Amino acid sequence: MSADREAGGVPSVARPEGGGRAASSDAPAPARQWPILLVVTGTIAGLIITAADHFRPGTIVIGASLLVGALLRWAMTAVGMLAIRSRFTDVITYGLLGLAILLLALMAQPDPLIRVPFLEDIIHFSVR
Repeated sequence: MSADREAGGVPSVARPEGGGRAASSDAPAPARQWPILLVVTGTIAGLIITAADHFRPGTIVIGASLLVGALLRWAMTAVGMLAIRSRFTDVITYGLLGLAILLLALMAQPDPLIRVPFLEDIIHFSVR
């Protein structure tokens, strides 16, 4: 048998750094995976708010949920299923996506809360 295969013939795959349970094995399954449940619950709440015709608050909640995921991935050693790749990659991915969604939500028309001139130029140039 090959050294890279487990007993059942399935290739062994290294778990990502931090991919261990967030709580002890004595805890129920939802408690062991609370970091990913927190991020997914916030994202679903944001989608429901957006679907209820409140675009800006809903997308702000979605962006904030992804930023919370980046913060949890950076600060905690074991985050369970929130760990997908290396810690660096996860923090950058969650952080950039969360920040982009948050900025776009704050810039959305009508009545944008913030104005970023070079982003407005890019949007106007691409829409023409």
